[in-house]
Amino acid sequence: MFGRRKKSDAADGAAGEAEQVAEGVSSEDGTEQPEAAQDEPKRANLPPAPRPDGPWDISEVREPGEGRVDLGGIFVPGVEGMELRVEVAGDAIVAATVVLRDSAVQLQAFAAPKREGIWGEVREEIASGITQQGGVIDEVEGPLGWELRAQVPVQLPDGTGGVQVVRFVGVDGPRWFLRGVISGQGAVQPEAAGLLEQIVRDAVVVRGDGPMAPRDPIVLKLPDDAQMVAEGGVKEENQEESRFSGGMGQLARGPEITEVR
Repeated sequence: MFGRRKKSDAADGAAGEAEQVAEGVSSEDGTEQPEAAQDEPKRANLPPAPRPDGPWDISEVREPGEGRVDLGGIFVPGVEGMELRVEVAGDAIVAATVVLRDSAVQLQAFAAPKREGIWGEVREEIASGITQQGGVIDEVEGPLGWELRAQVPVQLPDGTGGVQVVRFVGVDGPRWFLRGVISGQGAVQPEAAGLLEQIVRDAVVVRGDGPMAPRDPIVLKLPDDAQMVAEGGVKEENQEESRFSGGMGQLARGPEITEVR
C-alpha cells in the first residue's frame, strides 16, 4: 500500500522542529554556517568503503526487482506487513518510508562525488544542527557502520515538550549516498531494529549516468500499477515545497514521535 504523508498535529510539530534544525547547517551551495562551525576542522572525505552486505548499486544486482518495489531511483525491499509511504517535495518524490508495526525507516538517495564518500561530512552537519537546537547526539558504530543516535526536542500534540528519538544511518556508494532515518521503537531500542536494518542493506540504488551535482536528491517514482492514497484515505493536494528538497543534513520528518520521561 502506498501512502502520501498527510500532516497530523504531531507531524506538524515534528516538521516545525525539523525545519529549525536545518537552520545554520552548512552546504556546498555556499549557504551560511554558524561562526563556531567555521572554526572547526572539517572531516576528510574518504573513498567509499566496501559494501559486502549492501546496500547495492544497480550494476551489482542481476534482478533488482525480485522481492523489491521499483521506485525508480531506489528498489525498496518488500517485507510482509509493511506500509510504503512516499515523501513529496514540490512535484517530486524524494524519499520512501517503510512502516513496519511500531517502527519505520525512511530511505533517501543522493548523488555524490565519484571518488569521495560524504557520510562523514553529513554526520557532522546533522549533529551540529541538532545540538544547536538543544538535542543530544551520540555517534556510535552500529550494524550499518557509523551512525548518529539523536534525541531531538519536539512539541507533543498536547503542547508539552518531549523528544523524538531517531537513528541516522548512511552508506556511501559509487557516485551515490544512501541515508536511512530510523524512528519509532527501532530507534528507541536499536537491538530490535534488525529487520529495518536489513531493508537498508537490501536496497538497490539507481543513480543513473546523467550529470548530477553532489547532494542532489535522486528522484523516485511510483510503480505503474501503484495507487496514491493520502494518509487517512483522503485525496490530498501537493505539499508545499520542502526545505529539505535540495540537500541533506536535516532531520527528516518521521512517522513516530516518542516521549521520553
